[in-house]
Amino acid sequence: MTVRHIPDLADVQGNILRGYKKPHVRHLLLTVRDPAVARSWLLDATGGDVPHTPQVTTEQASRNKASTCLNIGLTHTGLERLGVAPAHLKSFPHEFIDGMSSRALKLGDTGLSHPRHWKPEWRDSAKLQLVVSVYADKPGQRDKTAEEVLGAGHGAAFAELSRLDGDALPGEQVHFGYRDNIAQPHFAGIRNPPRRPDRQPLVEVGAVLLGHPTPVEDVRWEVPQPKRLGFNGSFNAFRVLEQQVDEFEKFLTRSAQAISKSGLAHKMLPPDVEKTWSPPMSRPEAMRELVAAKILGRWRTGVPLDLSPTSPNLPGCGGLNDFDYVTDPDGLRCPVGSHIRRCNPRAGRIVQRSTNHSRRIVRRGMPYGPPYDPAHPDDGKERGLLGAFICASLIAQFEAIQYDWMNLGLQHPKITGTNDPVLGNNDPKFSSFTMPVGSSSIVLRGFPRFVRTVGGAYLFLPSIRALKYLGALHP
Repeated sequence: MTVRHIPDLADVQGNILRGYKKPHVRHLLLTVRDPAVARSWLLDATGGDVPHTPQVTTEQASRNKASTCLNIGLTHTGLERLGVAPAHLKSFPHEFIDGMSSRALKLGDTGLSHPRHWKPEWRDSAKLQLVVSVYADKPGQRDKTAEEVLGAGHGAAFAELSRLDGDALPGEQVHFGYRDNIAQPHFAGIRNPPRRPDRQPLVEVGAVLLGHPTPVEDVRWEVPQPKRLGFNGSFNAFRVLEQQVDEFEKFLTRSAQAISKSGLAHKMLPPDVEKTWSPPMSRPEAMRELVAAKILGRWRTGVPLDLSPTSPNLPGCGGLNDFDYVTDPDGLRCPVGSHIRRCNPRAGRIVQRSTNHSRRIVRRGMPYGPPYDPAHPDDGKERGLLGAFICASLIAQFEAIQYDWMNLGLQHPKITGTNDPVLGNNDPKFSSFTMPVGSSSIVLRGFPRFVRTVGGAYLFLPSIRALKYLGALHP
């Protein structure tokens, strides 16, 4: 009999095991002015009802539907600044100690995505010590809570390096037009799978929480010491990803036109099927949507190609995650190189067979910048995604997905040597994406990188007990 390890939900920061679903967020990038005052604020922020001190939201408290939620992430430098002993600092994983910018080559952050091109607030890793995230139902609530954080210790606790605001777009979309936040791990004992059908196995909480059994049999990730500091903590690969929306839309148009001239268009999309869609589309519009679906693995409505290869509307009453790739080994429905199949091969046949379900991570993201207006494509406005990729092992989960699967395609011989078409480190000189069509195929080439990294950091998300431990340190 399998014994499920259920963590103390009052000890786990919220937004890790289950998302908040708040439409507004502000990430405060902070440096510690006065460590003693900052430690005192940590005690107040975890001490219950302390006047004018926003409380860190726990997984248990997040179910209370409060109007605002707050979380704290610390860099390795931040832990040092708060007074963690040198021996304990060394007990953290080396990739976290080194920091995200030092891992640029492994993450595909080259060219314009290289850390030397990042926004100024991300370039000095010694100054960035905390990221305090405020999620809110309304912008005014976000403003109020954020100002209360900045006013900690009459302003003596923290200095603000920058603030990043994200606001949800209609229909849970991102700027490329896709519906987002669909496929997340179902943690054993945390979620009710029948309410959200998913053919993937339940995920052990040790995939994201340190000190618990992981999806890899007989493996637990090492817990930073002392145990009170590391246990029930998580790591967050926080990324600011700028999206080149106009380039992406032009690519869809060019690709759709090329397919229409190839003689294989009728095999990819049966004639007149677009007239049965809801809403109906013209043939050129439908071909653009098909290209968008093929490179992602889902239609922009969120419907997976595996369940509906010729329509963006979901047939029957199945769920958006009730599928795998066992019956589509060659990618005739969903190309092997599509974004969601690369990042989560489900039960599909891959070279690294034992890793199918072992690299599950939690994704929390919020768009930033104004919605894209095709009538004014050159508005000069930056838009993109504030992404949090949460896991228990940065190197074995997040970095492995980025390096092995997204930017090398090592999981399948058909895509080895190619990059993810949506998020990958692509260069027009070498980029390619293959869509099988019957016994033939169509290859799209020459597309640029559509997503540029403009900032990021590796953060540790301590448990509530760990935050109290940090607050009580006496270096």
